[in-house]
Amino acid sequence: MKMNRYKALVYLLAGIFMLNSCKKDIPPVPTAQQLTSGGSGFVYILNEGNFMASNGSVTRLNLNDGMVFTDYYAAQNTNLTLGDVPQSMCEHNGKFYIVVNNSGKVVCVDKYSFQKQSQLSGFNSPRFFLPVSGNKAYVSDLYANAISVVDLSNFSIVNSIPLTGWSEEMIERYGKVFVTNKTSSFVYVLNTITDQLIDSIPTGYGPCSLCEDKNGKLWILCQGNSTQNLQASLLRINPITNTIDTSYDFTGSSHHPSCLRINGPGDVLYYLDSDGVYRMPINGGIPLNAHISQGNRNFYGLGIDPQNEMIYIADAIDFNQNGKIFRYNSSGSELDSFNSGIIPGFFYFDK
Repeated sequence: MKMNRYKALVYLLAGIFMLNSCKKDIPPVPTAQQLTSGGSGFVYILNEGNFMASNGSVTRLNLNDGMVFTDYYAAQNTNLTLGDVPQSMCEHNGKFYIVVNNSGKVVCVDKYSFQKQSQLSGFNSPRFFLPVSGNKAYVSDLYANAISVVDLSNFSIVNSIPLTGWSEEMIERYGKVFVTNKTSSFVYVLNTITDQLIDSIPTGYGPCSLCEDKNGKLWILCQGNSTQNLQASLLRINPITNTIDTSYDFTGSSHHPSCLRINGPGDVLYYLDSDGVYRMPINGGIPLNAHISQGNRNFYGLGIDPQNEMIYIADAIDFNQNGKIFRYNSSGSELDSFNSGIIPGFFYFDK
């Protein structure tokens, strides 16, 4: 009897060991939250995670049923982490390209399954990914002093375009790519056929983000530099002539604008500043008061739903715990909120 009890104990322990050893093969289950559904499509939030901790993640909101899933990438890719500081993402030909800044890579996932298909490393500190043709994309960079040219047919870096400083957001129009640069006073213009710098448009200091309005004009937000008494500014560029036709200055040293966004119809601009979210019609001037006050929250990222102008604001809280997403209607009334990962910063609307 003692031997039988001994064997039973051995089998029990062996079973527990086998069960635990198999757990690593089971995909992690994302945390689910339920919101009131409204609209269609998906909203993806990139969570930077803690610097050097490689705990960046993706949160997905299904607008069709209101379900929110945190750590969605890990759930769809068994035993894989996204990396250190997911920065931005875009869609091209049925694939999502996720730029992971401090890991120096771009991860390609299937748009529908969100399963990883390939990965391209070799970047210095990539920021944004812009497809410029069926088989070519540009990648901006914090430290490289260049724009990387990527061949999408074999997912490889094939060339670079020299640019001095921190290249950031980009937009393509009329066969040209307009590149913001946070450490200069220029918006650079690239030829997408020759992959060469063809123009430099003088701006305020620190152009960081840009968008296109309903008239085809490009709006550029420049952060300025308070230590050098360089004011922030908002400019409008004619992308055909590469000239500035409208400009506004932010008066005072308390302004630190970022995250310039535009609504679906292309007639209202939004951006973050020191005390909240600001809303500005394209035919208006710099607003005096915040549309949505920050209060005791820590606004870090901003997104505008192109279908209904719902405002998404990322609250990074203390940059250590999981952040939170707040949703407002276009009038500035708070609707709801949901949890996200550590330091949520970038929104992508898949409509």
